[in-house]
Amino acid sequence: MRIPFWITLIAALLALSIVVVIGRLLINPNLPLIVEAKSSLEAISPNADGLDDVTDFTYKISRNALVSLVLEDTNGQVYVFREDEHRIADEYRVQFSGVVDGYMLPDEQIGGEVLRRLIPDGAYTWTLQAIAENDGEIMEISGALTVQEADSPLPEIIEFTVYPPVFTPNQDGVDDRTQVNVGLAKDAALNVYLVDSAGREIFMPRREEGRQEGEAGRQIFDYEGGVDIGADPPPDGTYTVVARAQDDEGQIVQNTTMLTIAQGGKPRAEIVAQPTGPTVVFITQPYAERYATSADVQGDLIDLPEDAGSLSMDSITMPVGDLLVFRLTVENYSPAPIRTTGPAPGTVYQQDQVAASVDAYESSGAWRVGIQCETSSQPYPWRWAIGNEDTLQQETAANGDVFYYLLPGERSVVWGAIRMTDLIEAQNPQYCWAGLIHEDVEITLQNSNVGPREIELVTTEGDSAP
Repeated sequence: MRIPFWITLIAALLALSIVVVIGRLLINPNLPLIVEAKSSLEAISPNADGLDDVTDFTYKISRNALVSLVLEDTNGQVYVFREDEHRIADEYRVQFSGVVDGYMLPDEQIGGEVLRRLIPDGAYTWTLQAIAENDGEIMEISGALTVQEADSPLPEIIEFTVYPPVFTPNQDGVDDRTQVNVGLAKDAALNVYLVDSAGREIFMPRREEGRQEGEAGRQIFDYEGGVDIGADPPPDGTYTVVARAQDDEGQIVQNTTMLTIAQGGKPRAEIVAQPTGPTVVFITQPYAERYATSADVQGDLIDLPEDAGSLSMDSITMPVGDLLVFRLTVENYSPAPIRTTGPAPGTVYQQDQVAASVDAYESSGAWRVGIQCETSSQPYPWRWAIGNEDTLQQETAANGDVFYYLLPGERSVVWGAIRMTDLIEAQNPQYCWAGLIHEDVEITLQNSNVGPREIELVTTEGDSAP
């Protein structure tokens, strides 16, 4: 009698299953969750002298599990080295130098948060625990370990200050930088960084002066958001400043505080090229004594010249003693406000005056328009604010100082005049031009020698050249 095919197929599959099961039992017998666990040394002296500083814990698990490794002293105090860490079935080795998760001793006061710390000298029972992920089985293996000569002081952070706590990295000369002072109680590797709301870390450079890197004492971190190297600073907002110190034994102490960035950004501005007419308008007009300005007297401001589009770009011939009047437009095309300072647009200079002679001293970080001629005794001796109260935003600092800003995306018309009184035959005619000056920072190539115009001085009846 012929056996039906389906019965033959079932029998074959059953036989194959039996063979597979038997094979698995022979190759991989029913192993315990923790196959083995041991320490390479019975005693360690974690003092960074290179002798018995570290013991190797080796263990093997037969199934995926959550693994913990703790040490318990003779008083029942438990110190955590690893806790509930996911491990797949495999063999592992981890070095233990006596450093465990941070802890505090009774009545102890520490400068900062202790993240990792040496355990005290003494006899310990170590325990490796595994919790199987598939069925929750728990298994432990224990052993003995002695720790000696482990009494090393923590790398405490005994000073931690950030000032100013709110800073504006935009190169305006006002609160452009913040300084972090970190005092180390002992030599230690020190990292200082910002953490944003998403947990991203932003490196803060150490100031390369004073203490050596990692040396005990005060370490200084000077931060300007990267603006000074042409980068944009981190976005405005509040950040956590982290100072983390780690010594040779692996102990870690950390301290944190808050820092706010406001009005940050690499400042960028330019003298705007005009679609028609000259970028820098130059015209002449007669001088009047009412324009005379000095450090003690503010003369009348000259009126804004007519529309730039209707004026010529030809060379100018003007009588000695008349006014060379200019007009131009400045645009702030950066995300940061740019600060400016006087004198106001429309101010008239004598040719032998400079900005300081009208009580307009150089101000670090301020932007001003300057005019320079080939006979000028210094770069851009005549300078003006990049706007007036109608075009600028006024801000009052906590100390009462008042500052003026051209806001991002805004434009402002600037004008002024110089009374041309010095005719130097060897340089007549001469060229005069405009520049946009970021004082004590730079005059960019795009903002220097803008709109040069040939100017010739001539004497009139009754006048004589020098």
